[in-house]
Amino acid sequence: MKITSLSVSAGATDAYRRRMAAVAVAALAVVSLPAPAGAHAGNHAAATAWRDVVVTGSDAAGAARAVEAAGGRVVTLLPVVSGVAAQLPEGSTLGPDWLVAPQREITVAAATTPTDGGATTVRQMLGLPATGNEGRGVTVAVVDTGIADVPDLAGQLADRVDLTGTGDGDGYGHGTFMAGLIAATGKASGGAYQGVAPGAKLIDVKVADADGRTDLTTVLRGLQWVSDHRKDVQVVNLSLSSDSPMPYQIDPLTQALESLWHQGVTVVVPSGNDGPGTGSVTSPGNDPLLLTAGGLDVAGTTDRRDDVVGEWSGRGPTWQGDAKPDLVAAGGHVVSLRSPGSVVDEGNPSARVGDGYFRGSGTSMAAAVTSGIIADVLAVQPKLRPDAVKNLLISTTYPSAGLSRAAGGGAGGLDAVKVLAAAPRWNAGKAQQQYDADTSTVGRDAKLWAGFSKALVEGDQKAADKAWKKLTPGSRDWAARAWAQLDPAARAWAARAWADSDWAARAWADSEWVARAWAARAWAARAW
Repeated sequence: MKITSLSVSAGATDAYRRRMAAVAVAALAVVSLPAPAGAHAGNHAAATAWRDVVVTGSDAAGAARAVEAAGGRVVTLLPVVSGVAAQLPEGSTLGPDWLVAPQREITVAAATTPTDGGATTVRQMLGLPATGNEGRGVTVAVVDTGIADVPDLAGQLADRVDLTGTGDGDGYGHGTFMAGLIAATGKASGGAYQGVAPGAKLIDVKVADADGRTDLTTVLRGLQWVSDHRKDVQVVNLSLSSDSPMPYQIDPLTQALESLWHQGVTVVVPSGNDGPGTGSVTSPGNDPLLLTAGGLDVAGTTDRRDDVVGEWSGRGPTWQGDAKPDLVAAGGHVVSLRSPGSVVDEGNPSARVGDGYFRGSGTSMAAAVTSGIIADVLAVQPKLRPDAVKNLLISTTYPSAGLSRAAGGGAGGLDAVKVLAAAPRWNAGKAQQQYDADTSTVGRDAKLWAGFSKALVEGDQKAADKAWKKLTPGSRDWAARAWAQLDPAARAWAARAWADSDWAARAWADSEWVARAWAARAWAARAW
């Protein structure tokens, strides 16, 4: 019997990379398409079709004015991405100052894994005491399919917000499972199946329906709600993913999550469930700034030497060349809460454990476990910023032959005990270690970077490609993370400059070149 592994991803074969690059060209072309001959941009009386889009740029109010000037309709303001969700008439144009992303589906899909496996609890997998009260004083927003009213979550919910219009509850069963891994009290099992942070509070941000489906606009509305209430939220768990046609630098989903990150909210996302192929990490797990969790399988033992990356776990590098996931966490055969009568529950009765629990596997689970550990960290070190939290988790991972970076294990396995032991003494300065090393490396390549950026700005792809090859490996590695160090204004400038380049569309044909060009834009924006 098979069970649902609750996340979605996409394999990144060479064909897939070419397809994504082609779609990205089309998506970016929207910003500069001329209006049809004889048509006025503000007159949409003759329009035969509308397209759902997300428009981003310098600010939400400006995006709204641009949409209206083009004869479009503003659906909702989204300050979290400095833009709006909107409808535009086919053939309309907004000009080079605005990026237009097409609406897309984001789905909680199914990968399958066997239901057999040991009865090891997630706390045992992590080396935590059988019961505890970790995470007190921390709130985690679960942006998902909703959270059901079950005994283990009684008193755990700090708030609910429904962006689907379907009401409270979890008709699919995914969000409840994630919530249980994070903060279940174990009430229905005599404490046996407590979550990783049973002292934490949860916010149910419901963005997906009973079929596990949602779309870009709905998820962005959920993230906007989190942004509006950011003083009350310390961690966001987004165990959803999608096939994004856009680079993370301009994808509204990743940009919204980056915005929350810069506001002080630590964001955890999955690497996706389309492993084991190389390059199978999906959006938003492809964003180098966010904390991306892959899934490990502990093989039913407490011996870490036999831990391996789950066959289903998405592996890097991303199609833009970034190393992902950042680490792997318990995601195989984990037990958490079931939502009685939900799609997942009814479709997989053999996965039930007792009356109130369920067994599942996937990177969604790994992300939730990671979010729970972060809540535990912030309970003892509440002043840590997201960069420092990420650095702490990555710096304390444990090695295993089956968890190598080549095998999809990132920096290694999440070591909860080591993380919590180091947390009280960890400080924000720890997050600067990599930056200091980067500064030294890039400084040695300063003249080469200058030549690379000059060629890029002048539109000379051949010269830029030649200059890139002269950079040291350390400098190129830094470039892959450069966007995480830019302020929003610099990123917006770089995105607009890239989209407006005459030769940009030609460059998209080579995905390797895309990664290089974006890195240079990032460096140029930062340096100038």
